[in-house]
Amino acid sequence: MTDLVTFGETMLRFSPPGNERLETTTELEVRAAGAESNVAVAAARLGAEAVWISKLPDSPLGRRVTSELESYGLETDVVRSDEGRQGTYYLEFAGEPRGTNVIYDRADAAVTTASAEELPAERIRSAEWFYTSGITPALSETLRETTETLLWSARDSGTKTAFDLNYRSKLWSPEEARETLTNLFEHVDVLVTAVRDAREILGLSGDPESIGRELVDEHDFETVIVTLGSEGALAIHDGRTIEQSAFETETHDPIGTGDAFVGGYLARRIRGADVEEALEVGAATAALKRTIPGDIAVITPEEVERVIREGGEGISR
Repeated sequence: MTDLVTFGETMLRFSPPGNERLETTTELEVRAAGAESNVAVAAARLGAEAVWISKLPDSPLGRRVTSELESYGLETDVVRSDEGRQGTYYLEFAGEPRGTNVIYDRADAAVTTASAEELPAERIRSAEWFYTSGITPALSETLRETTETLLWSARDSGTKTAFDLNYRSKLWSPEEARETLTNLFEHVDVLVTAVRDAREILGLSGDPESIGRELVDEHDFETVIVTLGSEGALAIHDGRTIEQSAFETETHDPIGTGDAFVGGYLARRIRGADVEEALEVGAATAALKRTIPGDIAVITPEEVERVIREGGEGISR
């Protein structure tokens, strides 16, 4: 049995070196980047048997995605298509007041036409966990149907489901997101949401604990995890509130931090750990990710344990 299957789009990320502008740079760094594959890689690096499924163009760029993901130890199982393109995004880093900017170029990507019938859904039905995020149904009407079908099929087969709200304002409006995502909640066991998304998208108010408890009560989730940025995260599970502070970290690239957190959390839950321990591993994985360029947490179990034990300071000799 596979431990974890994830489904979603993975793009190619192009970014100039340093704080160079896109309009003046003569170089672009290329990396694979996608929420669901980010989660799967983090979990795989921590010992889970993880598989990422998707649909990609049968092209050099599509093959670039899978070759990079597989180099991190992740298994990929994708449908290759002669139609559609490889989605990309451009990332321009900068401090204030300019700010970091993301420019998507993902229209008509092959994944937007992926149906449940053509994907290896049997891998989801035989897995212990299935994960996807709110980014996926934001990409097309087809993917809204596919996401719901896969979540329903997973739950119907006894596979636990985890879902991250992952709202992206450049993909859809809060109103569109609320209508679509709340319709998926009946198929979700574990919900992850940033506190800001819970307020802006779901219209909830109050402190993070109140928000988490309201979500559990209204939708009967097994677990709700509310992430709080630099303040850490909390979980509502089995009637209890479990808090986890963030580990100190020197940030070099924050993109993918939330995905690393989820990947670390799921990897430890897969191993049978309780929610407290899994949150701690998630927080340590997230802290490590912020030191690593790119979207992906290329980490080891030993590094995660060292962060938990020592805070991750010092030089490894």
